[in-house]
Amino acid sequence: MAVAAEVVVDTPKAPVAKKVSHVMEMHGDKREDNYYWIRDDDRKNPDVLAYLNEENAYTEALMEDTKELQEELYQGMRARIKEDDIDVPLRKGSFFYYTKTLEGQQYSVHCRRAIPGGAGPGDVDEVMETRNGAPEEEILLDENLEAKEHEFYHIGDLKVSPNHKLFAVAEDFTGDEVYTIRVVDISSGQPVGKLITGSTEQIEWATDSETLFYITQDQVHRPFKAWRHRLDTDQSEDACIYHEEDEEFYLDLQKSESEQYIFVVSGTKVTQFVLYLSAINPAGEMKLLSPKIEGEDYSATHRGAHFFFTRRSDDIFNSELLVAPVDNPSALSVLLSHRPSVKLEDVQVQKDHLIVHVREDGLQAITIYNLPPVGEPINSLSSGHKLEFPEPSYSLEHEDVQFDSHIFGYGYSSLKTPPSVFHHDMNTGKTVLKKVKPVLGDFDMEKYEVLRPWATASDGTRIPISIIYRKDLVKLDGSDPLLLSGYGSYEVPNDPYFASYRLSLIDRGIVFAVAHIRGGGEMGRKWYEHGKLLQKKNTFTDFITCAEYLLEEKYGAKDKIAISGRSAGGLLIGAVLTMRPDLFTSAIAEVAFVDVLTTMLDSSIPLTTAEWDEWGNPNKEEFYYYMKSYSPMDNVQKREYPNVLVTGGLHDPRVAYWEPAKFVAKLREMKIDDNLLLLKCDMGAGHFSKSGRFDKLKEIAFVYAFVLKTLGLLLKSPSRL
Repeated sequence: MAVAAEVVVDTPKAPVAKKVSHVMEMHGDKREDNYYWIRDDDRKNPDVLAYLNEENAYTEALMEDTKELQEELYQGMRARIKEDDIDVPLRKGSFFYYTKTLEGQQYSVHCRRAIPGGAGPGDVDEVMETRNGAPEEEILLDENLEAKEHEFYHIGDLKVSPNHKLFAVAEDFTGDEVYTIRVVDISSGQPVGKLITGSTEQIEWATDSETLFYITQDQVHRPFKAWRHRLDTDQSEDACIYHEEDEEFYLDLQKSESEQYIFVVSGTKVTQFVLYLSAINPAGEMKLLSPKIEGEDYSATHRGAHFFFTRRSDDIFNSELLVAPVDNPSALSVLLSHRPSVKLEDVQVQKDHLIVHVREDGLQAITIYNLPPVGEPINSLSSGHKLEFPEPSYSLEHEDVQFDSHIFGYGYSSLKTPPSVFHHDMNTGKTVLKKVKPVLGDFDMEKYEVLRPWATASDGTRIPISIIYRKDLVKLDGSDPLLLSGYGSYEVPNDPYFASYRLSLIDRGIVFAVAHIRGGGEMGRKWYEHGKLLQKKNTFTDFITCAEYLLEEKYGAKDKIAISGRSAGGLLIGAVLTMRPDLFTSAIAEVAFVDVLTTMLDSSIPLTTAEWDEWGNPNKEEFYYYMKSYSPMDNVQKREYPNVLVTGGLHDPRVAYWEPAKFVAKLREMKIDDNLLLLKCDMGAGHFSKSGRFDKLKEIAFVYAFVLKTLGLLLKSPSRL
């Protein structure tokens, strides 16, 4: 086993959760969960709250010797941030819309300025004027003012009405991801109509600026009903435009870039179909746009006389691009055929162009195609123009676009390149850098090395790894501390993006690496499919393979390797802990999904039935026993474990707080070592931790202090804050 750094602390004894036998039986198999009592759906049980508070107090006590370090880390992270900053404005109608942050303030301010020349397509070189004589700034919403009355405050969506006179905002006040929607008159700042409660974060406007569309959740937080709401009516009078009765499907709400159609998307991880409604005629009926076929996945957008679709199936696993006339949407023609080595990820459409986002060999790419004039047939695409990117490993982000424009925006970053926003003129090919997110202090990206090696799994699969380190601090001789992170679920790519707070570790000589393991979306659909259901263990063994590779190649020291993951990445950490506890020095499992089998057997828990396509339905024997073979809660044994930090959020609707809490209780019962085992449960937040940007940094500083403490680096000073 990796030798843990010695931790000498004069602290109270660790909490010992009481044991209350709870036996579960399925498929002739009995499991006993002595900590099942920690589950409290109402989050009010005094015994449960007392236990969580006791664990938090114990964690606080054992981390007392890192208080100064936490503050140093926090101040260093905050010092890199330009606190008064402004995002790249979006030209929409006759306004520039943007968000800004203010010095000392935790939350964003949503603003706009009139465009002197009025509405138009804009220019790639244009800059929003803010100096004397520029149109006056209008503040739509200052989140700082709204957050004053709440311990937690998060905006899910803010949408301005098509006539630019109103905005609708979805707000979450607890972290449970149940939103309240309100509408505000921009000129007066006064509320319009009544509140809409119990919604998801999604809002869309009809063209009339008097009708809203939204989605509500059932008792297990499944988005299942789409609604039409008129501003002059009560929510009780709203019309349900679609009810998804299949408990394995969940709804999504979208609007076409052309703003002419409202889409309601219903789907699982393998099947998805689209319904549509004219935004111009919001009182009309919701109709089926794409077929509902088991195993086929459709998404849609619109331009002129055509709908564009992406379609995925078992045979067309990396998706193809289709087009159909608006007056006959079932008459589909292929524009881009399926390519086994290239995954079609997304399609954006603007008035004269089609922007296609793909992924090849694990890297994102963008190709732009010219479209014929509106009204003409679309039988094929031009050869296309592919954008080029300078680094071997990077991350791209979508930027909002104006439909009636030839200007396309995208975000770019890498492990060492700060987030940068580019505008590209699709007519001339000219690209302009609009903004690089400032990193204050003496940050110099040339001090850092970024690499992308590949590890090889036992079945021959090559697994990409992204690495960053300080060239002047790291020896690469097998003595450097290493932090390896991973995710590997839901076909979500874990792309190598820039985060200035990571510099607090990297500038202390820690090598940071990301394992792009199966189950994620980095390498196409098959990469995902080979890391889910009855192949889920590939996710965990891939991660172990990456860790072993990094140690063998001397990217890290065998007694100084920490691992981290969040949510389903917390499952990853829990699983590899039970599979190879000897390999790691420290492990951080945040909001950790670690009681897989029990949760997937309980359809009363939010999201369970919708998750069966990811993990399998354990009501079926084959899935039950496979799940049991890796579920961390079911595989804790009496043995030594590395230093472990597990986090949770009391109001988390995605991973209930009792999963990390029960896991820690069982680990503490079974482990036979003296390494740290800490639970940190946020009693005032949900899945995404604190809502304020500075509060989030304090949470990260705490985790990083744990890493430094357990890797024996508590007293090691950084080259800079």
